[in-house]
Amino acid sequence: MADGFNDARAMRVAEVMNDFRTLQHLITQLEANPSADDYYEEGYQILRQCHTEAQAVLNSQYDTGALQASGSVGEQEKRQLQRVLLDASARRFQCQKILFRATAAVRWANARNAILQGQKPHAGHTMALQQIQGTLRAELNAITNERIINDLHSKDCQAEHWLAEDPPLQNILNWIRSQHC
Repeated sequence: MADGFNDARAMRVAEVMNDFRTLQHLITQLEANPSADDYYEEGYQILRQCHTEAQAVLNSQYDTGALQASGSVGEQEKRQLQRVLLDASARRFQCQKILFRATAAVRWANARNAILQGQKPHAGHTMALQQIQGTLRAELNAITNERIINDLHSKDCQAEHWLAEDPPLQNILNWIRSQHC
């Protein structure tokens, strides 16, 4: 027997998918145009990797998988909505992680450009460039799965979304792993 929450589940799926779309848009807006000499600098490599990863998430197909056809139509709809919510939540999680990394890389690129001011790096820049490199690595190390899920949860709470059936972090990570096998 259906529990009467399928409309709330469908609304939640739409909210998470909208967040995913917004994150994808934000990621595509983050750009840096390195010179040929700087192309392989870590921050620029990270930004290119983020764009590639975001595109891969966008291009990945939804795994329709086999759902048991037992139960009422309402129960089948409930299971399908829960599965779609897990998939959408995993995609949103991945894009939030990508956005954090890409934003850190753009901050690094902007700081690098401010230090160099159009010049080629030289010994006088060494300390400042090492400092921003260390900052980049510290920011990347601070991007944990727990931070991402807490950030998303906090935003969802502020927006007063229905979160009763949002998948926990471990389910999201398991889903991501299962899709990359």
